[in-house]
Amino acid sequence: MANKDKRKYSSIIVDGVAQAPSRAMLHAVGFEDEDFKKSQVGIASTWSMVTPCNMHINKLADNAAEGVDAVGGKAVIFNTITVSDGISMGTPGMRYSLVSREVIADSIETVTSAQGFDALVTIGGCDKNMPGCLIAMARLNRPSIFVYGGTIKPGAKRRDIVSVFEAVGGVAGGTVSEAELKEVEETAIPGPGSCGGMYTANTMASAIEALGMSLPNSSAQEAVSEDKRNDCYRAGEAVLELIRQDIKPSDIMTRKAFENAITVVIALGGSTNAVLHLLAMAHSANVKLELDDFTRVGARVPLLADVKPSGKYLMSELIAIGGIQPLMKILLDAGLLHGDCMTVTGKTMAENLAGVTPYPADQDIVRPLDNPIKKDSHLVILYGNLAPTGAVAKITGKEGLSFTGSARVFESEETALAAVLDDTVVKGDVIVIRHEGPVGGPGMREMLSPTGAIMGKGMGKDVALITDGRFSGGSHGFVVGHVTPEAAVGGPIAIIKDGDSITIDAESKQLKLDISQQEIDQRLSQWTEPELKEKRGTLAKYAKLVCSASEGAVTDKF
Repeated sequence: MANKDKRKYSSIIVDGVAQAPSRAMLHAVGFEDEDFKKSQVGIASTWSMVTPCNMHINKLADNAAEGVDAVGGKAVIFNTITVSDGISMGTPGMRYSLVSREVIADSIETVTSAQGFDALVTIGGCDKNMPGCLIAMARLNRPSIFVYGGTIKPGAKRRDIVSVFEAVGGVAGGTVSEAELKEVEETAIPGPGSCGGMYTANTMASAIEALGMSLPNSSAQEAVSEDKRNDCYRAGEAVLELIRQDIKPSDIMTRKAFENAITVVIALGGSTNAVLHLLAMAHSANVKLELDDFTRVGARVPLLADVKPSGKYLMSELIAIGGIQPLMKILLDAGLLHGDCMTVTGKTMAENLAGVTPYPADQDIVRPLDNPIKKDSHLVILYGNLAPTGAVAKITGKEGLSFTGSARVFESEETALAAVLDDTVVKGDVIVIRHEGPVGGPGMREMLSPTGAIMGKGMGKDVALITDGRFSGGSHGFVVGHVTPEAAVGGPIAIIKDGDSITIDAESKQLKLDISQQEIDQRLSQWTEPELKEKRGTLAKYAKLVCSASEGAVTDKF
């Protein structure tokens, strides 16, 4: 392959007399004459001091750039945004969290296309960084590798951010003093890295590695570690090899690869957000993926990892026994992974896993296949008269497999949280939080504050919660999110009344309002469309463009 062919995009920007102005500007940012003959690799960094998840990524971007330059490429670092879910949680600012996924994808696509990069390395930390990066990489379809910024180290007494949210509930329940809350607050977050359980960041990093778009072990490294620095450097080297072999995301992000990602998410007990994000990533990759695929794959894949939030262990403790590679080898050997899928190493998944060392015999973080935590998926897709186009539940079985209770309806997360904290919510209630969907929010906020308060007050088995919003990966308990159609577009969740009986059944996969269909139809006939909460700006545009959560809540499905 001629060198110009390797520079499929950058040559248009920098070759020839007519492009002298382009070269002049690039000289000013450090290009030498010989750099114009090299493949240009964009390094998309999500660094900012907004959140500990991303505060170290500028240095990791430098490591990736060094890897590119060492093997004859020309690295160009650029930034995109991040917002902090943990900081904005429970506030109006959280409406921008899911929106940021689209902003990240759009900005990476924009810069890469405008600047003519031949390949791409993206580095993400907080939750929406990862799917945002992958959506952009799929759209661009240029040789690409994703690097996870890494997980945070545990806080004092093995604490993490969810410890703080649950301590808030403990104060309300009288089991935690304000002094104890202050001590938890000051010790839970010791430094850089993404939240420490199998919450959304670690879930999505693991899913992307299983998808084949990260180097082996990228998902299972601490943010502050030599392993993570090496991971970034090797990604820089590896992307040049992808250019040489002309391996693109479309060669890797296939339907079978998405099934591998779903399988690993289930085995790890991952976040419900994985459903939303994998649907969105598949859309960008032109791969047909639906809610029912999670049910189909989940019927044969057991939950094996005893990790937070519903389990005991943190990501750093899983890393210490080998990360997710030995788990993937177990799944591969059992016929639960497609081993023939191409990956960013230029090898297949089976080839990558061939020499993986098994877990230590005495570990109890990952269960054997014949003794799972749950024999099938904890991610349960529910349908029924409350969710005609689907809802997503996270049910490990620890809280039971069914719940029937009396509806207590709230029009926002804030009012629901207040009712939990002031004892308005009682055992047997099904909390209904509506008008928090992609359109109604707008932005589909995560309900970690109310679920954390419920758990902190010791009501995890006694209270259920359903919403057209979504949940943090740190949420656990009897929770159902992504209820579609959402209230703002006239879904049945809009017509629930206080005191209505609601049944959640994970075995029959039903979410039901226990009234007659005639009564449901009568209430829906009286429903009127609410005004959009935002008339200008980012959220207004998002509400106009976004599709249903059951389709990934993407903004380019026309």
